[in-house]
Amino acid sequence: MKEQIDILIKLQEIEVEASGVKSILGGVSKRFDTLDVGLKDFEKNLEDEESLISELKKKYRQYESDVQMNLSQAARRQEKLRSIKTNKEYQSILKEIEELTAKNSKIEDTMLEYLDRIDRSEKNIATRKEDYLRLSDQANSEKTIINQEAEEGKKKLARLETDWDEVASKVDPELMKKYMMIKEQLGRGIAIVPVKDAVCHGCNMNIPPQVYNELQRFDSLKFCPHCQRIIYWKES
Repeated sequence: MKEQIDILIKLQEIEVEASGVKSILGGVSKRFDTLDVGLKDFEKNLEDEESLISELKKKYRQYESDVQMNLSQAARRQEKLRSIKTNKEYQSILKEIEELTAKNSKIEDTMLEYLDRIDRSEKNIATRKEDYLRLSDQANSEKTIINQEAEEGKKKLARLETDWDEVASKVDPELMKKYMMIKEQLGRGIAIVPVKDAVCHGCNMNIPPQVYNELQRFDSLKFCPHCQRIIYWKES
């Protein structure tokens, strides 16, 4: 019985290790998605920044057009001054020219502000594009590492499955049946656990003294009366 227990322990160790490998392989897609989401968020920020620059330039061109229109109107009024015959009309046109000039002055001040915003945004986006390239390179490097780890994991899992078949072939059929039944009842959990100092390490409950004494003889298969797992004695 002790030999069979040792084989089951080995079998379970293989299963635990295989479960860890499967968990890592199962997380590969999520790790890729996390990297891709980071890049997409960065790309969205760049697109927003570029859209802002485009809008600023569009408004700047509109202001340029307004300035040219005001200059054209002022030039026509300046030309008209040559044919003015009354002082009242002369002063009126001068006032219109001054208003157009003042309007252009305000527009040009606004244009300077827009040029400054455009310049700052373009410098910022140039820096962010460099950051994006670094982030992209880093993401690709991490993906390469993840792929390598996944390939190694698949190979390791294949070896563990071979080992499991080999070890499982040494277990008594009836004992294997009980072992698999317990695993199924526990939702593919741990089916065999040690008992130390009369405490089951599966449910942390005390084992009855008589069962604990019998357990140390390894003369028959024992089950925890609380969690129903297969139990074996392990020296403290």
